[in-house]
Amino acid sequence: MQKYYTRACNFYYNKTSREKVKKKISLPVSGNKSLSFDTIEIITRTNKKKINIRSIKNLPSKIKKKVLIDINNILRAKKIPKLKFNNIPIFMGVLNITPDSFSDGGKFNNKNSARKQINKLIDDGAMIIDVGGESTRPGSKGVSQTEEWLRVNKVMSYLKSKKFFVSLDTRKSFVMKKASKYKLDLINDISGLSYDKETINFLKKSKLPFVLHHMKGDTKTMQRNPDYNNVLLDIYDFFEDRLKLIRKSGIKHNHIILDPGIGFGKNVKHNITLINNVSIFHSLGLPVMLGISRKRFIKDISGNNDSKERLGGTVSSSIFSMLQGVQILRVHDVNEVNQGIKVFKKLNFN
Repeated sequence: MQKYYTRACNFYYNKTSREKVKKKISLPVSGNKSLSFDTIEIITRTNKKKINIRSIKNLPSKIKKKVLIDINNILRAKKIPKLKFNNIPIFMGVLNITPDSFSDGGKFNNKNSARKQINKLIDDGAMIIDVGGESTRPGSKGVSQTEEWLRVNKVMSYLKSKKFFVSLDTRKSFVMKKASKYKLDLINDISGLSYDKETINFLKKSKLPFVLHHMKGDTKTMQRNPDYNNVLLDIYDFFEDRLKLIRKSGIKHNHIILDPGIGFGKNVKHNITLINNVSIFHSLGLPVMLGISRKRFIKDISGNNDSKERLGGTVSSSIFSMLQGVQILRVHDVNEVNQGIKVFKKLNFN
């Protein structure tokens, strides 16, 4: 049986968007009238076709039924406790308390440097701090759950004393349980909840929001010639299957964020395809997050113009992602990305 997928495209912004929504010639993404679309791409494994939303009524009944379900998911306002999606993107600031993370390993290992970085990220405009105690760069080796917890524990009490939104970047239920005494706001497990069988049970009992992340293979093997039949649709199907498993396990809430995992078992072509078509994931009805900061694809594209921090590539891909309705951006350089988006909005959205 042929499966159909719906991708929102041809977006409008700010004043133009609000005017088109008012005239009912475009539809708002996640209830945000400042971001809307008037075209959808209907995709199968063998074909794809773009149509204006006014032509949906002319589709065959079976396809129309599926498209209308997907559009309802795209339009539905997204909710994560303590986060507001009325002004996107939301910045998730990265805090790696590790000696070997690919970009900032060793910079924030001690308590003082970590606390300074927390304050900087908050001042720069981060709404979420994502704390990680284990490097997940390509080729990295895992650390024991005890070592990971000792690293994370250096900053947890400080973060919560500031009453800030805290995300815990870990694959291990042991670390989640230990950190839960600090009243976590979000779990960010890069394994898609598959590394530790106890993770789903923990999430069921705690009822915590979490990120459902895609990664092909593990950190040691993920960049060894990753292969897909269709990277976009394969990851969409992965999310659907994992969500069914999550529901079956007894987790009924919709406080789930989708992250297709840029750079996690993907080559440059895969990453570009995902970013170009990221709006397909809106039809799953959940907020979408991208971690594009300083990633290898920027080097692959820029060639001789690569730099250590890859700020230019991070800013441009962040703006592009925002214009596809991505709600959360996970970045290292919050101030610079925030600056780029503020200027872009002022120049283009008024």
